[in-house]
Amino acid sequence: MTTSWGFYGRALELEQLRGILSRGRWFFVKLSGRRRIGKTTLIKHALEGSHRPILYVQIPDSGPAGVLSAVRDAFDTFGVDHAKFPLPTNLSEFAKTVAVLAKAGFVVVLDEFQYFHRKVLSEFPSHLQREIDRLTGDASQVSGGLFVLGSIDTELTDLLENRTAPLYNRATDIIHVGHLDIGSILQVLRTHADEDPERLLLLWNLFEGVPKFYRDCYEQGALQSATPELLQRMFFQSSAPLRNEADNWFLHELRGRYDVVLKFIARNPGCANGDLDAHVRRVSPETAEQTAGYVKILTEKYELIERRLPIFAKKKERKGRYYVRDNFLRSWLAAVAQAVAATSFRPPEQLVAQAQARLCEAEGHGFERLVSTLYEERSRKGLPGFALTHQVDGYWDTQGTEIDLVAVNDTAKRIRFGTCKRSAEKLEASLVETDGHIERFLSQLPAYRAFQIERVALAPVIPESIAKQIRVRGWLVEDLPTLTRGLG
Repeated sequence: MTTSWGFYGRALELEQLRGILSRGRWFFVKLSGRRRIGKTTLIKHALEGSHRPILYVQIPDSGPAGVLSAVRDAFDTFGVDHAKFPLPTNLSEFAKTVAVLAKAGFVVVLDEFQYFHRKVLSEFPSHLQREIDRLTGDASQVSGGLFVLGSIDTELTDLLENRTAPLYNRATDIIHVGHLDIGSILQVLRTHADEDPERLLLLWNLFEGVPKFYRDCYEQGALQSATPELLQRMFFQSSAPLRNEADNWFLHELRGRYDVVLKFIARNPGCANGDLDAHVRRVSPETAEQTAGYVKILTEKYELIERRLPIFAKKKERKGRYYVRDNFLRSWLAAVAQAVAATSFRPPEQLVAQAQARLCEAEGHGFERLVSTLYEERSRKGLPGFALTHQVDGYWDTQGTEIDLVAVNDTAKRIRFGTCKRSAEKLEASLVETDGHIERFLSQLPAYRAFQIERVALAPVIPESIAKQIRVRGWLVEDLPTLTRGLG
């Protein structure tokens, strides 16, 4: 195995960035994505070998003085000549500095740009608009450009794409950096650990496609470790890299206002409005009237939770279920946070065992998400399997119908229903019940009776003895080795 960490995935984004940089003219790029997703690293790799001067400034969540202090530190770090490029003393001068540097061929990177959405810094976008309009008018004579990075996409979008915003329609390019795909994660595991399906599920359920977390795990020597050791090294040791990650990443910005709602959804994935209301009224009656508002903010502003509907449902239907969008945040709140908080009072081995047990429960929902992601990735890449014409989703109704996975190909007139179990031993017993759910689905949506109907049983690993019994009943069998074949 190689001993050094590499750069994994991101071929499309890298090609886009190199294309922008090769134009030889002014550019203004919005690059969004959650923290730790690799936005800065992506720019770094795109610039490799170009020998272009760079100024990177991480904008602090503070007032003008804090921003200007960060600019001064960045000048020193990147060796910007103060005599040639004077330090700004206010936000208006900072906007001019960005323009002067761009004209001189610099690539300026302003990270956490969404903080300019704060009232105390809100004058800066207007100053920057003035400078950008001048640069755009002379774009062919400007060899540098500006990247603005943000981890709260709604606030960044508000600054750049809201029609009333000063910077509206000024960006030359917009790129969203999402999670690494499963193929790239498999490359990481093949290089630094192994392709054991249980390891893939564990790591994906914890880290999803966040490259920084996999690198942290690699640097701690934990990628190949059993679950207790991995949890110990990543979360429970005093120097564990992810011990405070959730707070540092985002939860501190919420200031505890939404804890009751967020924790309940993380620990009860797929809960409905009624479940959430009942829980809040029981544990925090003084905030019960604000539940709907909290859900709206967490969904629309922070994009931490999502409301999902059964496949084919109309958006206005009242069958929505709530889920935490980010695997790391869901696993942290559902399985790890409580145990980590008790490290000063209980033996670490007991806390690790507690976190592992809760994480195993959380992996049930994580496995369903992983299967859906794999179906969509295989279809997108044209690999053997089920070619999709709809997003994979589940189905449920008020009569108790529950189907974990529904995949549809309208072109080929195929529909596939799946039952997902964390343990393969539970699959066979679920088939008869799932057949009943499928029959109710077809009664409610009879047009699909004319499709080729397929049934598939899914688990992380399915021994051949169990697979044989399932096939006898006319069901297909798929596990992670099957679904990851050919990826990466």
